[in-house]
Amino acid sequence: MSANQIGVAVPTVLLPVEGVDLSTWAVIACDQFTSEPEYWERVERHVGSAPSTYRMILPELYLNAPDVDARIAACQAAMKAYLTDGVLAPHDAFVYVERTVGGKTQKGLVVALDLETYDYNKGSQTLVRATEGTVLDRLPPRMRVRRGADIESPHILVLYDDPTGAVLAPVRASLADLDVAYDVELMEGSGHLTGRFVSDAATQVAITDALASLISAETYRAKYDLDNDRPLLFAMGDGNHSLATAKAIWTELKNTGAPMDHPARWALVELVNLHDDSLVFEPIHRVIFEADGLVPALAQAFPTAVSTPMPDLAALDAAVRADGPNQRVGVISATGYRLLELPDATHELAVGTLQEFLDAWLKANPQAEIDYIHGEAATDKLAKEPGTIGFLLPAIGKSTFFKSIAVDGALPRKTFSMGHAKDKRFYMECRRISQ
Repeated sequence: MSANQIGVAVPTVLLPVEGVDLSTWAVIACDQFTSEPEYWERVERHVGSAPSTYRMILPELYLNAPDVDARIAACQAAMKAYLTDGVLAPHDAFVYVERTVGGKTQKGLVVALDLETYDYNKGSQTLVRATEGTVLDRLPPRMRVRRGADIESPHILVLYDDPTGAVLAPVRASLADLDVAYDVELMEGSGHLTGRFVSDAATQVAITDALASLISAETYRAKYDLDNDRPLLFAMGDGNHSLATAKAIWTELKNTGAPMDHPARWALVELVNLHDDSLVFEPIHRVIFEADGLVPALAQAFPTAVSTPMPDLAALDAAVRADGPNQRVGVISATGYRLLELPDATHELAVGTLQEFLDAWLKANPQAEIDYIHGEAATDKLAKEPGTIGFLLPAIGKSTFFKSIAVDGALPRKTFSMGHAKDKRFYMECRRISQ
C-alpha cells in the first residue's frame, strides 16, 4: 500500500476460507457488554473450539482481570495459528458491507486508513479526527493487546460527510457484478451481515476520487463556510480508542526504526456515510446531583438567556428539538420544566456550551456529581429528586456535525450515542499488521 492524498488504500483483507462457520467466526466489538459477563460467557459457549475472532480479541470487561496476561498471550497465539494453519485467505479489495439490524440496513466500505493522517490529540487538524476527547489513560492496556499482534480485526466505524451519496454511487452501479465475500446471520440477535468484494480498479479509483472531492475548496466552502487549508474528511464514529491504540503502536514502531511502508502504518476500518439512513444520533442528557446553587450560577453565566416555563416533559422535549435561531437546553427540577434559549452560545453545539459551564461549576463545587443519561424519561425521573437538576439536550444535526468538529475540535464526552450495544460492529475482516 502507498500513501495518497486522502490516506485511503485498498487493503489485503484476510477472510476465513470456505468451510469455516461464519456465524461463530464473527463476534461483536470488544468494548460492548462490559457490565454483562454473561453475554461473553454465552459467546464462548457458542464458539466452542471453532475458529473465531473471539479467540483474537480481549473483551474489555477482562482488561483488569488477574489473568489478563494469559488472555493476551492466548489472543496472539490464536492469530499465529490462524495464519499458519490456513484458516484465512487474502483478498486485495475494498469490502462493501451491508448490516441489517432493527429493520434498517447500514452500508459501509472496509478500507485501509493511513494512520499518518490521524491525530487523536486535542486540537488535531488532520484529515481524520476524534469526535470525542481521547482518554489517554485508556490506551496502555489496549496497546498491550496490539503490541506484538500479527493480525488486526476492526470494530472501528469512521464517518464521512456525503449528503448526495457520491462515494458509494460506483458501488451501487456495479452491485450485481460484485462477488459475495460473506453472507451470515449474526449471533445473539444482532442481525444480518453481507459483504461484497470491490476488486475492480476503476471502481476503486472512482470511490477514492469521490472521497477526495468532499474536501475540494468549492465543496468544503459550500458545506461548512470554511477554507480547506486543513480539511476534515473523516470523523470517528465508533472505536476511537481502538484507532488511537493503533496510532500509538505505529508511533512506537516508527520511533524504533520501522520503515514507512510497514503494515502497522495502516488500520482496517469501515467507512460509513454520516447521512446513511441507519445512523441515528441520540442525545445523551446530563443530571447533576447535590446541585444547590446551580440554577443561579447558570443565570449568571448566561445573562441574555431566555427562560420559558413548559407544562410537561413532552412539551419540553419538543421545544428542545425544535429548530430556532438560538441554542436550546431543557432544564428539569423538582419544581418543573423550563426551556433555556442561549443567544450568546460559546460553541457550535448546545452540548458544548452547556458542558463548558458545567465543567467549571463542578470544579468549583466538588460536592456535586454529574451523570450521563440515555433517554428523556430516565432523565426526568432522576431530575425530580430534591437537590437534583436535569438537562435535556437536542440530538446533533447531521448538517452541523462535521462543522462543529472542524471549528471546536472534539466534542465533549458523552455527546451522542450511535445505536444500541447489539447494533455495534462485528469482527469479520482481518488484516496482517506484522512484517
